[in-house]
Amino acid sequence: MEILSILGTLIMLILLQVVLGFDNLLYIAIESKKAPLEKQSMVRKLGIGIAIFFRLLLLLFLIKLIEKFENPFIIYESDILSLNMNLESLIIILGGIFILYTSVKEIWHMLHFEENITEQKNKSVTQTIVMIVIMNLVFSFDSILSAMALTENNYIIAIAIIIGGILMIIAANKVSAFLQKNRMYEVLGLFILFLVGVMLISDGGHMAEMKIFKQEISAMNKSTFYFILIILVLIDIVQTKYQKNLLKRQNQS
Repeated sequence: MEILSILGTLIMLILLQVVLGFDNLLYIAIESKKAPLEKQSMVRKLGIGIAIFFRLLLLLFLIKLIEKFENPFIIYESDILSLNMNLESLIIILGGIFILYTSVKEIWHMLHFEENITEQKNKSVTQTIVMIVIMNLVFSFDSILSAMALTENNYIIAIAIIIGGILMIIAANKVSAFLQKNRMYEVLGLFILFLVGVMLISDGGHMAEMKIFKQEISAMNKSTFYFILIILVLIDIVQTKYQKNLLKRQNQS
């Protein structure tokens, strides 16, 4: 019975890694495109591989430093802004701001494609891998903390992190290939990333008990996030199909 319980917990943790890792996977697929074409697959695999190692280190540090992550070290209060920010909320807010910046910048590049095409290819392999690893760690906080809430067995969490990372390596190339063949969905991916950035900032603000003009910042509900995500995908699918049918009719006439 104990083996079945451990196996059930492991499966649950792997599913948790997969579900919470979707936004991370999307970021990796878009970020890796900045590396030279022939090295993009290697960048994704190496970036995720290094990130798995750092995720395991993060698990160890979180176990030992959980109190330091929970205790606020930036405390500020005024009529305009008040907060009690700990290290975890600070990292999540900064990660959210960076993702917002990245998504807006990439959308801007797509609107000015010809002007910025050379700029898009200037990022080195090392820079791209570093960004993938850093953002992977930012995305890791919620999945690792959620896993720690489900079980106290750190070995099972570590195994789930490794298996989840391997699945992410396998899926990363498929997601990137899909976006490459269906460039119209890249815009959808960028808007989803924008939404992820907003969600991270709201989560971090809620953790920090942040108030702006005495109005408390509430965390975006995960079900709300996935509902908006589904609506965005459906709108994009319907719009794409409509445009194809419209072009087909125009060609026939």
